[in-house]
Amino acid sequence: MDLAELTEELRKQASRNVKLGYKVKFELDDGVIFWDGTEGSPEIGNEDKGEADTTIRISAENLVKLMQGNLDPTMAYMTGKLKVEGKMGVALKLTSMFAD
Repeated sequence: MDLAELTEELRKQASRNVKLGYKVKFELDDGVIFWDGTEGSPEIGNEDKGEADTTIRISAENLVKLMQGNLDPTMAYMTGKLKVEGKMGVALKLTSMFAD
């Protein structure tokens, strides 16, 4: 999946879940996905809008696996495939959203 497809998939995931309530930045090998979940409807795009509550560094390939349920988030974190800066609770909330 390319960056545009990943962004669209995150939009779909967000629309099926309750309001996130935070700003999350996914730093990928080929760009950024910024999820502003602080408003009524989430804004998800590829423009880096600065500070986020949580920044997740992950490869595009591993993000796809994570969203499809083919990569355990705990193992990804423990093996360095996923790095989290900021509020760990927000990352855990995302994990439960992907599992739905």
